[in-house]
Amino acid sequence: MLRYLAGVVSALLLVGAGVFLFRSSASTEAPLPTPRAIGAAQQGDGVAADDDAPLPEASRQTREQRRFNRYDKDRDAKITRDEYLASRRKAYAKLDTNGDGRLSFEEWAAKTTGKFAEADGDKSGTLDAKEFATTAVKRSPAPRRCPPQQPANEAD
Repeated sequence: MLRYLAGVVSALLLVGAGVFLFRSSASTEAPLPTPRAIGAAQQGDGVAADDDAPLPEASRQTREQRRFNRYDKDRDAKITRDEYLASRRKAYAKLDTNGDGRLSFEEWAAKTTGKFAEADGDKSGTLDAKEFATTAVKRSPAPRRCPPQQPANEAD
């Protein structure tokens, strides 16, 4: 019993010391600088910023406005057909490995062809069931939100 009490007292002393150290270090820290002071320091003018001056408003664009702006490359508030198709052209250019402006079936199916060759372990030109199973898309399992339900013990 005496050992138990000694353990409890020492644990309480350790917790008390931790709280004391935490509170004393928190009171000696300098206050965080304001965004204005950070901006002035980054500009290097050495002048303290006026805390009473209003901060500039952040842009409040909607997701659709940001998407529109990604397409509107020349910022004329209009999306041309070329601007709209630019991302598709880049994707097409990546597939057109020989740069002739045309996609052959082999260029279009290159990723699939490589996946087949990788799965064909015995290099027979065919996939058996075991080899085919390696081509399945690997998905991470959905996170469990609740622990599995334990069956009730009837012996209790």
